[in-house]
Amino acid sequence: MTDIELQHLVEELSLKFFERPFVHKAYFNSRLRTTGGRYLLHSHNIELNRKSYELFGMEELQGIILHELCHYHLHIQGKGYKHRDADFRALLKKVGAPRFCSTIEENQKRGSSNLYIYQCKSCKQLYNRKRRIDINKYKCGKCFGQLDLIEKRKV
Repeated sequence: MTDIELQHLVEELSLKFFERPFVHKAYFNSRLRTTGGRYLLHSHNIELNRKSYELFGMEELQGIILHELCHYHLHIQGKGYKHRDADFRALLKKVGAPRFCSTIEENQKRGSSNLYIYQCKSCKQLYNRKRRIDINKYKCGKCFGQLDLIEKRKV
């Protein structure tokens, strides 16, 4: 599916389910990783994750579009467009849009992570970190002693 086809699909769904036109842009954003789509408040555009469409198909894509269109139309009308707002939840229910999209497992398994274990040289306090830290810059939070990297594990 191209961005032009996506634009037409969003415009069709907007008229069919909301009886209002979608007059901004809808397109795929390849940098989206953890979400199916997003509505941009400043430009009123809708970005969608192509991976969701490729993995789960047209039905999932339409659900994501309806969800984002709920944000869009409520924001344009000046009503509660956030996930926690009653207006948003009511409109989701009315049009049958999902509250959440399917999880893309690939992103959760992306790369094996490391675990860095640091120990204070003075008080022997242990610190587990997912990211490596500069032991010359950081000190122990308990006694302000010098830290030492004692182990690096693959998780």
